[in-house]
Amino acid sequence: MTRIIITGSKGRMGQALLACAAGHPGLAVVGQIDQGDDLAALIEKCDAVIDFSSHSATAGVAALCAKHQKALIIGTTGHNDTETFQISAAKSRVPMVWASNYSTGVNTLFWLTRKAAEILGPDFDLEVLEMHHRLKRDAPSGTAKSLAEILAQVRHLHLNEAARHGREGIVGERTRGEIGIHSIRGGDVVGDHTVIFANAGERVELTHKASSRDTFANGALRAAAWVVGKSPGLYDMQDVLGLK
Repeated sequence: MTRIIITGSKGRMGQALLACAAGHPGLAVVGQIDQGDDLAALIEKCDAVIDFSSHSATAGVAALCAKHQKALIIGTTGHNDTETFQISAAKSRVPMVWASNYSTGVNTLFWLTRKAAEILGPDFDLEVLEMHHRLKRDAPSGTAKSLAEILAQVRHLHLNEAARHGREGIVGERTRGEIGIHSIRGGDVVGDHTVIFANAGERVELTHKASSRDTFANGALRAAAWVVGKSPGLYDMQDVLGLK
């Protein structure tokens, strides 16, 4: 039995994790942590922590997991460079799964996006479109960033130079070396992502639409069951699903 603690337990994803955990007989939730609670007081009871708190809290969670030798599954997004560096420091001491999206379908989309970019070649223009609910705080989504990073890797581009976050005014013709990334916010959309490959005379679109947070929760729980006992290091859902 793998014992887990969920941080951010009162949030939308935290509630989904708690509801879905009952469907994973190999897992037991031994702690629920939210703002104001003390993770340090409970962490010895678990084998792994699933963190869906906030980007500003994850570095502290990672440091605590490293100190107590507990596996970590990271579901927060929107980290700045300093936070990313601090979180990554724990990978030398404990196994961590850090994914922008824990959905099996989205991780299949990652794989398909890479293959499509390789097959279609440099003549196709690349655009990424994402839509989320009105309460989402960061943009673009972590999943959209991951999709754009995959495209940039295939094209041998630096994403921070190639990315075009929306267009306004007289911006001139589209350049061959840019990757468009566009964010839409509204309603209660759980998460829609589309990768567009556009050429003269044809267009290929790969789309994933999530209608329930359960798909992310079940993926994170699957990652928790998988990562315990692994060697210290940084893993993602491609590792969990055996897609690498």
